[in-house]
Amino acid sequence: MNRRDFMHLGALAGGTLVAGRALGEGLADAPPPDPARVLPGTGGQVAVHTPNGSTLPWRIVDGVKVGHLVAMPVQHTFTAGLEAEVWGYNGQCHGPTIEAVEGDRVRLYVTNRLPEPTTVHWHGVILPNGMDGVAGLNQRAIPPGETFCYEFPLVKPGTFMYHPHADEMTQMALGLVGMFIIHPRRPTGPRVQRDFALMTHEWKLQPGARRPDPGAMSDFNLLTFNARAYPGTEPLVVRRGDRVRLRFGNLSAMDHHPIHLHGHAFELTATDGGDVPRGARYPETTVLVPVGATRVVEFIADMPGDWAMHCHMTHHVMTQMGHDGPVLIGADPARIDPRVQAVVPGYMTMGHDGMGAMGEMAMPFPENSQPMRASPGPFGPIDMGGMFTLLKVRDAGTEGDAWYRHPNGTVAERADPARLEADGVDPDVAFPKA
Repeated sequence: MNRRDFMHLGALAGGTLVAGRALGEGLADAPPPDPARVLPGTGGQVAVHTPNGSTLPWRIVDGVKVGHLVAMPVQHTFTAGLEAEVWGYNGQCHGPTIEAVEGDRVRLYVTNRLPEPTTVHWHGVILPNGMDGVAGLNQRAIPPGETFCYEFPLVKPGTFMYHPHADEMTQMALGLVGMFIIHPRRPTGPRVQRDFALMTHEWKLQPGARRPDPGAMSDFNLLTFNARAYPGTEPLVVRRGDRVRLRFGNLSAMDHHPIHLHGHAFELTATDGGDVPRGARYPETTVLVPVGATRVVEFIADMPGDWAMHCHMTHHVMTQMGHDGPVLIGADPARIDPRVQAVVPGYMTMGHDGMGAMGEMAMPFPENSQPMRASPGPFGPIDMGGMFTLLKVRDAGTEGDAWYRHPNGTVAERADPARLEADGVDPDVAFPKA
């Protein structure tokens, strides 16, 4: 090992120690929050950003925060070329993030423009029984065309959700869900510079169809963050050194989602039940977000680059055309293709060498579908989609939307033959031996 390599490893080790210390104890020299992001009345806490989404606007009436949700059919774009008729709130899917502060009193009007009755359940929020939103148990269902009023104080901070408790299978499966964030009146622990809300969801949308199947119980073929599938997901752009909070919600029909972040370790700091005690936290790179639950993680964005974040269930980062196909791995198409081409000119057996190369092939596919066509990346196609997005960590003042510019010598490349020989590695050997 030469001096340069030694110094490089030392710098990486030092950075890891600093990051670990910062995560547990706070970062004394962390950049201050952008004043434009600070939420008034929260002791300097930053507002939550919902990628590809929005935040519900409030009107203050006699000291009460008044908001309005309209449950309605929505024409929604999951990613370019893939649209569907779904259900949402206020013209969007999923609904806007509701953001308020512990101690606030909120008055939420809900107008029903759906073809059937609905309600809103404030999932995890502590409130009077008659405001809990379970049709038939706590209230009459809201008939089509009518507006109901929910009013309650926010007595407990945390990361919560909202959704119907009327025909849940249909209404939630069609996208009628949203996040509900209640900030503590007095912040505790290290202050974050960026705060993101991400709702995970799963859909079954057949290629060419215009509406997801709300009765599906398996083989979901479209997985999303905030109702968007990659490359339609908005990247999370942060400054190097920022302490970042990620709030995940899961109101999927059937599946838990193990969300994995590349390049960083984080700690689970809260669930929808409350904060995780500091002594019970430990480092992770993957957090399991169960159905019907929220999970909150925090980390120091200390590694610059474009980092993947995705569900680690492999079919959850594929899309419609990656499902329900025959197993062809290892098949020899030499005798098959000529026979089929006699009937279907231009036919090629797909997938016999694996599925990755299919992303680069320009082949016809059904209208209004997202096939296994990879999206462009800085080094070639990125053959992942669905529940996948990017964390872009940048030094202050650098452009965050462009692809990361790697320092010289820090990108994996074709091995140098001279270096292979010097290291005693022979690629033509069947496998290495001791």
